[in-house]
Amino acid sequence: MLSPEKLARINALAKKKKSDGLTDAEAREQKVLREEYLTAFRGGMRHHIEGMKIVDPEGTDVTPEKLKEIQKRKGLHNRE
Repeated sequence: MLSPEKLARINALAKKKKSDGLTDAEAREQKVLREEYLTAFRGGMRHHIEGMKIVDPEGTDVTPEKLKEIQKRKGLHNRE
């Protein structure tokens, strides 16, 4: 995830955009920071989803095969 300073800057720029508007330099900075945030968010979400094991109410592993293959490559959930 992004540092607290970068998150604070993203929020400050968003607030300034609503109240006063941004300069060209600030708009470019905002775009770069947002892309960095989205990249980090997507990576974290992918990591979270790839670590999931799906089990039905009877206790049977019903994790999709595609996800099982990813977990096998990463050595997760004792997949062999």
